Amino acid sequence: MNTGHRTGYDAELQRHDQVLRRACDIRPHDHVLDIGCGTGHTTRQAARTAREGGALGVDVSAPAIERARELALGEGLRNVTFEHADAQAHRFPQERFDLAISRFGTMFFDDPVAAFANIERALRPAGRLVMMVWQSGERNEWDVAVRRSLAGPGGPAAVSTGPDPFSLADPPAVRRILDTAGYTGITFTDVHEPVCYGPDVTAALEWVRGFTCTGETLKRLNPAAAAGALERLREELSAHLSDDGVWFDSRAWLILPVAGAQRGLRRLR
Repeated sequence: MNTGHRTGYDAELQRHDQVLRRACDIRPHDHVLDIGCGTGHTTRQAARTAREGGALGVDVSAPAIERARELALGEGLRNVTFEHADAQAHRFPQERFDLAISRFGTMFFDDPVAAFANIERALRPAGRLVMMVWQSGERNEWDVAVRRSLAGPGGPAAVSTGPDPFSLADPPAVRRILDTAGYTGITFTDVHEPVCYGPDVTAALEWVRGFTCTGETLKRLNPAAAAGALERLREELSAHLSDDGVWFDSRAWLILPVAGAQRGLRRLR
């Protein structure tokens, strides 16, 4: 579980990447759409495998897309492109992609039915969507630990007003969303892999301070209370330090729906 002494989103999810790559089973001629690609790590991986096809990564963060383009250029990848776009409304070419993938990038849609229907239209008949999303917060040790540290003994629970990373945690609800959006053959696989927050406690604390929940909570606290929260967080991270870095248990869903359930009806309209 060597982190390579890196800190960041790609280092955090290194074990999940292995699961996602196996599930995607990308072929050399595939055309791949990466939803919520961030700085393009998974997009570039897809492009290297789909060497006779290609990959398109989209994300709502303009700085992330700019960085993704720089990294792809530096790696000399010619079959990968990136667009600053919201997958919920972006006008993708219809029936263009063999596969849509997402590593924790589909939980933040304002209208998930509309978003997944839009992605479904971009897939070829029987094209696949392979996405990973978090299970509920209480099943993720990292979320429990961070919120407990920020709240302190008897303190109010740490809450975030930002997007909910656990919005797709409930399989029956997600199944209804995807069914309405036009998918079929929907399966859920439990992914039980740890996340890495950094090679040491100092790096891990800096990474966790960047979380929306952490930042919003610290802003609401007075200086003394904020210092206490950070010290509790440092102690929590220290308790999870091993020779390979700071690791926390996590649970995710690997969801594999297939596009095309309503293609025939749509063509008749």
